[in-house]
Order: sequence, then C-alpha cells, then structure tokens
Amino acid sequence: MRITFCQGVLALSIVINLLILYYVSKLQQRMLHRHRDPVQPSSRLLPVPQRPGVTIIIREFEDFENYVPDVVQSFLKQKPEQPVMVAADTLPYPPLVLPDAPNVQVVILKPAPDHPAHVSRPEMYVKTEYVALVPDGVKVDSTRQLDRMLEEFKANQGRVQMVAAPVQSLAPLQCLNLKVSLRKWTAEYSVAPSTRLCAALKGDAVILLRTKDLFNLSTPLAKPLLTSLFIQTSLRGWMVRILDISFSSAHQPLLSSSHNQWKAENRAKASRLQLFRDFGIKRVLLEDGKQQWFGCSKETPRCFGTVHDDTPEYLYQNRWTPPCCLQALRETAKYVINILETSGVRYWLEGGTLLGAARHQDIIPWDYDVDLGIYLEDIPNCDLLRNVESGSIVDEKGFVWEKAIEGDFYRVQYSEHNHLHVDLWPFYPKNGLMTKDTWMDHRQDVEFPEHFLKPLLPLPFAGFTALAPNNYRSFLELKFGAGVIENPEYPNPARKNCLLTAAGTAH
Repeated sequence: MRITFCQGVLALSIVINLLILYYVSKLQQRMLHRHRDPVQPSSRLLPVPQRPGVTIIIREFEDFENYVPDVVQSFLKQKPEQPVMVAADTLPYPPLVLPDAPNVQVVILKPAPDHPAHVSRPEMYVKTEYVALVPDGVKVDSTRQLDRMLEEFKANQGRVQMVAAPVQSLAPLQCLNLKVSLRKWTAEYSVAPSTRLCAALKGDAVILLRTKDLFNLSTPLAKPLLTSLFIQTSLRGWMVRILDISFSSAHQPLLSSSHNQWKAENRAKASRLQLFRDFGIKRVLLEDGKQQWFGCSKETPRCFGTVHDDTPEYLYQNRWTPPCCLQALRETAKYVINILETSGVRYWLEGGTLLGAARHQDIIPWDYDVDLGIYLEDIPNCDLLRNVESGSIVDEKGFVWEKAIEGDFYRVQYSEHNHLHVDLWPFYPKNGLMTKDTWMDHRQDVEFPEHFLKPLLPLPFAGFTALAPNNYRSFLELKFGAGVIENPEYPNPARKNCLLTAAGTAH
C-alpha cells in the first residue's frame, strides 16, 4: 500500500502532537510533585529554620501570559543556588516551564481536600531570613542588586521594616502616605512629603523584608499584592524606604495584546474588590482626591442585617456605621426633608438624630437610621404620606414610602433593595405637651413641652440645614440626661463591652 504525501504529513503531525501532550503531562506531574513535597517529613508541622539569605517570591502574574520563567532564570543566572518560590492560587495553566531544581518551588495557595494543611502554607517553603517580593517581567543585572538591598535594609533597621527597589518602567514609582481606619471602613492615600520614606507605593518595585514579618501578616500573599501588603503594614505603623537601586524590566509592556490587557485589568478589578470586601474597607480616597466605593448602593442590600437591642452588628466588631450607609442616610434625610418642607409638613430632628446634629453636625458615626418628628395634623399636606395608608409607594427617585409595621409612624427607605431609612414620628399637642400614639422602649421616647417647637430653628446637619427644637440642649437633656452632648455613649454599652471582652477584642 502506497502512502501519499498528505497522509505522511498527517501522520507526522499526529506524532508531534502526541509528543507535545506527553511533554506537557510530564511537566505538570513534575510541578505537582514539586508542590506536594515542599519540606522534609520531620519538619512539616514545625516552622522552617531560617538561615541567612533571601528567597525570591513571585506572586503577581497572569497565567495566560507571563514571563515568570524568564524572571526565575534571570536570578539563577546570577546565583544558581538562589531560592525561588512561585506562589499561585491554583496550578498555573498553561504550565510554567521552570528549572527542575530543588531551590525552585511552585506553591499552590488554595487548599486541596486530599493534601495536608502545610502544603498550601507558603511559609513552610521559605528557609531564609529575608524575602524579596518580585513582580513579573523583572530582569536581574547584577549579583550585587539583592546584596545591596539587604545591606540597605540592615543599615535602616529600626527605622523601616521594608526597603524597595524601583522597577524601571514608563510610570515612576510613587511614594504615598496611607491611613487605614478599620473602624471607619476607610483607606486614605495621599502623596507623601518625602520621596523616600513611604507608607505605601504606587508602581512596580522589588520589596525586601524579613520573612517573619511577612508571614506574621494575616494574609501575606493576598492579591493585589502591594495593595494588600501596604494596608496591613500601615495598620502596624511600618514604613518602606525607596532605595537608589533599580531593576530593569525585560518586557514593556508586560502584556502583548489589548485583549490580554483587558483580561488583566478585569482580573485586577475583581481582586481589588474581593480584597476590600475581605478587609472590610468600603471607601477608598485616592491620592488624586477621587473616591472609590466598595459598599452598598441603591441596587444592593445595606451592609448590615437586622438590628437587635438597638446595637448593630458592626459595633460588636469595634466598627462604626459603614460610610456607604451613612452616605445613603444623608441622601435619604435630605430628600425627605425637602419633600416635607415643600409639602408644608412641620418637622424637626428627633432623638439620636438631633444629638448627632448637636454633637457632630452630622449623623452619629455609629447610628443606623434617621429620626424626624412631624406634626400629625400636617400629614394630609403631603401626598406621599397620605397615600401610604393604602400601601407602600416607590416614588420617582426610587425611595420607598410606607407605614411602619411596628407602630403608628412612617418610614422612608433608601430603595426597594436597600432598607436604610428615615423614620417619621407623628406627634400632636395635648395639654401643652407633645405626645404620640406609639411609644418605643427607648430612653429618649418621652413627651416634651410644645414650646421647644415654637419656634423651630435651623441647625447644620449632614451637609445641609435642617430644622430643630429651640434650646436643643435642654431638649436633649430632657430626653437623654444631663451632659449627653459632651459624653458620647454606645447603645447598651454594658452588653457590648461584655461581648467584646468575651471575644478578646475590647479596647
């Protein structure tokens, strides 16, 4: 039987594909084998003893296009015994073609049900006293670069906890201040007055720090790596010094196509969103003055669930009201007050809302709703209030007006999805006192003389001007007790402190 030329080419193609598949399979098996056997059995459950030197950690790269093998080879070319760890959430695919050397490790951070716990713990693979976090695409030009970074670190010991060598790129490395307030769910960046001593960096850099410092962070290798790193280190008061040492970049730009750039940007956005959710950061103020929000909106539920005993869940976490929730409450209060004023409904800031205005000119930082008093006899003046007797109303701005199920009062919610709200409490005069038909089990829920409302006076509140009782100090002290403005207090402080102490988080 004669074999045609086409048949021969087809047979050769099949053989080549089989060889490629075999090679890829062997490569994956080798990577998995390397990943499963990071340390000797006798030390698997113990911290790895540290010796002098630096381990290179490559964490931030894209599996669909990267230069990790080139970066590894660049370091090994200068120092063949250089320890290198490539860390990835899952096994990279396509596989990374890395040197088959005992000092080069691939660590998969996502735990697997058939592996022991230590396999996904990166600290078990690092045997040196220091680590260097290296971005993708870096090229080493000299054996002295890491040595000089280590010398500079030791020279600055006690003043800084990290040193950084910029990676040459189109965008220069920027030195930033970073203030993180977990209580306020906020991270605030600003340009640092120094160009060398920084709380955070913007741009590509090789970061060197002590191994024990890195792995004492709660999430040492979370992505985006530098964003995660500097949020955690700023909370500890650590600083990083930019050195007069730089690394070249072998590939500019790092990604070769606009499609891959788009994929990388989307992944970075998703990682950043997940990081801020994990860290409980809902508002980021950037160094250029722009704001980014990672909390609730009109299209999502509010950030906390049902409130029990007047104490929202975030107070037990030593946090205050998330800033997105406060912003929604301010927006709702301003909107409702504008409706009431244009409709001819007399209103005033009530209870804790008035207390916030007197103390902060704003909502109390840990409050979760807004309370307004209104005259019962004025309700017919407002179409929305009059018509909710037959059912809730979603107005043209998406706010939900309804009769509260808890009693004879009204509620305006931020949206159908987000139930942050303003409560409207109808009062009426009786024998010189303002009273109402529904009373809640609150300390401040008491009758008061009508003269506090004659006249009503303007008071700055939440970025606008609202009406409040005259002599509001006496009004508040009647409801809450003497000195209430000057002496802030959480709701149910004894219960909250008891729970925090039991949880080991009391301050």
